[in-house]
Amino acid sequence: MLRLLGLAVLLNLLLLLPLWLRFGEIATRWVALEALLLAALLVVLPAGRLGWLRPLLTVVVMVAVLAGLGDAATHLALGRSLNLYLDLPLLRSVFHLLEGNLGTGMAWATTLAALLLVGLVGWALNRALRAGQRQATGGAVSLIALLLLLASTTLMAAQWHHQRWLPVARAPAMDTLRFQGQQLVETRRAHRDFAARMAASPTRATALPGLAGRDVLLVFVESYGESSVFDPRFSEVTLPRLAAMEARLAEAGLVMATGLLDAPIRGGQSWLAHASTLSGLRIDNSLWYRLMLASERPTLVDDFRASGHRTLTVMPAITLAWPEGEAYGFDEIHAAADIDYAGPPLNWVTMPDQFTLHHFEQRIRAPAEAPLFAQVALISSHAPWTPILPVLDDWDAVGDGSIFYQWEDAGIPPDELWQDLERVREHYAHSVDYALEVSARWAADALGDEALLILLGDHQAAPLIIGDEAGFGVPVHVISADASLLAPFLARGFEPGMMPAPGPAEHGLEALRGWLHEDFGE
Repeated sequence: MLRLLGLAVLLNLLLLLPLWLRFGEIATRWVALEALLLAALLVVLPAGRLGWLRPLLTVVVMVAVLAGLGDAATHLALGRSLNLYLDLPLLRSVFHLLEGNLGTGMAWATTLAALLLVGLVGWALNRALRAGQRQATGGAVSLIALLLLLASTTLMAAQWHHQRWLPVARAPAMDTLRFQGQQLVETRRAHRDFAARMAASPTRATALPGLAGRDVLLVFVESYGESSVFDPRFSEVTLPRLAAMEARLAEAGLVMATGLLDAPIRGGQSWLAHASTLSGLRIDNSLWYRLMLASERPTLVDDFRASGHRTLTVMPAITLAWPEGEAYGFDEIHAAADIDYAGPPLNWVTMPDQFTLHHFEQRIRAPAEAPLFAQVALISSHAPWTPILPVLDDWDAVGDGSIFYQWEDAGIPPDELWQDLERVREHYAHSVDYALEVSARWAADALGDEALLILLGDHQAAPLIIGDEAGFGVPVHVISADASLLAPFLARGFEPGMMPAPGPAEHGLEALRGWLHEDFGE
């Protein structure tokens, strides 16, 4: 009897752990109905019939727990629910994030330790079920088990119909598996709908004669979201920077307009923000991303090529094969291996933003004979946000990047920094500040009289940093020496200068392509 009670407690803790991590409030969630059901089944069912059922129950419980833990992690990192159909491929990205922050050896060690832990928990659970199955039981125990079986089944049936008769009880495994099943059905339906939209999309590029002959530079700042501007925890750093940027750019003869647009994601998956901006479609999951790339739908890459531009992308975070870049059809792809950087990686960040912009200006833009459409990704404000580099006043000293070796081991190590979330938030604010300062100095010195710069965030930081209630908005700064290029954006509600107006964004990043068509197209 005591062993069965211990099994029920173990199952209860295991099944409720994902809910406690996701929502907290342990006092309102301390009974897992499946734990009562399984313990009762071990008593009620004849032992001979449980031989095949025990491993099946072990697998079901482990899948439900892992999916629940994944859901809690996805909420903290990306501000949304886990979708197994879409998110399993992201495990590769998680490993590369670990590799960038901890090194290859520690990344593999962490991964193997996690797999070993899962295997040990599954083995222990299977052993506990076997031990519970072998318990001798008397009539009183069997009666109690029957009552528990009836009560737990009744309460689970009520919760299946969205009625909670016992406030402290949950059915976490049932709810998790049911939700993932619904996600599967809805995702496959969305797959068909999106594929139909792709088939109905135009297959011809739209030339932009209003921008012909001008460099058009689309520069994404990693994790630069509206929270960094309006949240008091970050704005005391960002607001003075935006004011300083406005003064510096104005002194250089540049005019600015700023608005907010909604990114399709939070916390990560920057490529979905890039895809939404380039395609003019809201791309908020990996399936739609793959479908869009596999389709013949044109993007801004095609539009600018039709306008006579040389198209290219500078992606210092891309360290592996990147067939997606080829699918976009860029004339040039400058990934990490294509950039002559002689400095050190700085945890996950392969090279600092000041080097990226210096390299782009000196080695790519200056020698170009045709006008450029360039997508550039700045990554210094990517987690883990350490170290924070100073901006070098002498850009010529940037050189091949070897000067940055003096900061190779600077700053707080990530594993130490991330023990204190308040310090992490401070570092996040200062890393965005670094990216903005670097961008402003580069633009003031090098943008020129004819170019159009769109400097924008790719997404908000993770909800773990900015809070669950934060929105999806990212600042979009349009900068040029030609005020006529900014007039259409001001007409759409953008504010003069570098400060966006507070309030929810009315459009998403996908609106940019349509606006360029309307304002500068044929």
